[in-house]
Amino acid sequence: MPAAKARRVGERKAARNRPIRTLARNRVVAAREAIAANPASDEAEQAVTAAKSALAVAARKGIVHKKNAARRTSRLARALNRARASQDA
Repeated sequence: MPAAKARRVGERKAARNRPIRTLARNRVVAAREAIAANPASDEAEQAVTAAKSALAVAARKGIVHKKNAARRTSRLARALNRARASQDA
């Protein structure tokens, strides 16, 4: 009986977390694509900002670990800055 309840609870939590995790993942992918397409564009900056926001929401809700979100945010910002620097050079 307890195992069945734990399974049901896990399924409910997974269903609640899945859209937020998917949104964060999709926004990170969109940000990387925007950086690759044109790092100097305003769309790239907005895409990175949207990805940072989605990761922060996921971390706040405990869907991804706080440090995992911070690491992914840092890598996005670093990728944007490096792409802009190489474009200027």
